[in-house]
Amino acid sequence: MPSRPIRLFGHPISGHVHRVRLFLSLLDLPFEEASVDLASGEHKSPAFRSRNVFGQVPVIEDGDVTLADSNAILVYLARTYDPARRWLPEAPRVQAEVQRWFSAAAGPLAHGAAAARVAVLFKRPDNPTARAMAASLFETMEQHLAGRDWLAAAHATLADLAMYTYTAHAPEGGVSLEPWPRLRAWLQRVEALPRFAGMVRSGG
Repeated sequence: MPSRPIRLFGHPISGHVHRVRLFLSLLDLPFEEASVDLASGEHKSPAFRSRNVFGQVPVIEDGDVTLADSNAILVYLARTYDPARRWLPEAPRVQAEVQRWFSAAAGPLAHGAAAARVAVLFKRPDNPTARAMAASLFETMEQHLAGRDWLAAAHATLADLAMYTYTAHAPEGGVSLEPWPRLRAWLQRVEALPRFAGMVRSGG
């Protein structure tokens, strides 16, 4: 348990921030949030860049540790506060599977469902390429989930947390989840985890 609450810098509708907020909740760790005003460009200010040179949320401060990037933060929290190694198991094969889904989260999920959502929420030009990429990824996930409940292991891992938020909120970007029943059942399993904490919905 941290000696004082972990500080999470982020924004309420950022899916990357939600990954971290969700994991902090699942681990039952004390934390406090510091809202970063993305609209005004606060994340690009010198003060914020002193925490993350890339000028992006989320960032956490845990005692003397300051760390950015949602997937990196998930790994840090798992290695620091999950002694049972449930969320990032020691088995090399499972760690490799988790990394594979981290890559999917940073690639087709970020450039697909997340990008389509950004276009709608911030009234940017329509992005049919992003919607098509999201649909392709979701079809892949649908097939992967045949005969299994979770993405990387027989139980929930960081892979599921990394993929959850932008998948669950894909309808906000005009991507329906109706064609993929296994995917929707997987989302429900994530949402049934003890201490699950959702992200505010922004239309759809």
